[in-house]
Amino acid sequence: MELFLTAVSGLAWTVVYVVAIRTGFRERTYAMPVAALALNFAWETTYAVTAAMDGVSLQGVVNVVWAGADVAIIWTYLAYGRAELPGFVTRPMFAAWSVLVFGAGFAVQWLFLAHFGLHDATRNAAFLQNLLMSGLFIGVFAARGGARGQNLTLAVAKWLGTLAPTILFGVLEDSPFILGLGILCSVFDLVYIGLLLHARRGTPDRGPAPGPARVLDVPQ
Repeated sequence: MELFLTAVSGLAWTVVYVVAIRTGFRERTYAMPVAALALNFAWETTYAVTAAMDGVSLQGVVNVVWAGADVAIIWTYLAYGRAELPGFVTRPMFAAWSVLVFGAGFAVQWLFLAHFGLHDATRNAAFLQNLLMSGLFIGVFAARGGARGQNLTLAVAKWLGTLAPTILFGVLEDSPFILGLGILCSVFDLVYIGLLLHARRGTPDRGPAPGPARVLDVPQ
């Protein structure tokens, strides 16, 4: 069961990344909130290295694949992200902000590792940043005034990719903390799926919100 749930999670999240890359290049935007992207990239690279120290494992291989996919998503953010921001944001400002966000992502992961140790840090950080991502996807939908740069397949895959480890760690391994975070992720993910279904049924996509509302895209 453990191998099956790990494989389901790995496959579903791989779908998330592939769809995010395709959507980003097709619609000339970034399909994953940048704060969540920074945390994910830091998590995957950090724990790909630690997993490699213990030999080859399924999760270690999955982490390497995800980290490679993240590089492509980061490229879409760097290529198209500045266009999402107000005109006063210069290239140097955008570059400095990006360095700060991705640097903070690594700092957070290493703080988790230092405080909780390898076993708990991987799980606690993964589920907390997953919950953050779930909320930020809804924020992206609101800030962009619709489903631009988003995808229903990605949303469903994210939900399933989180549900599998929630069952594994929260239920089978009896971790109330992980179970609670996983349930919250599912609630937010299902809300997001509902928003995308509503948009697909004909709700007009208003594009980027004018003025200050566009600033909401900055910390995602």
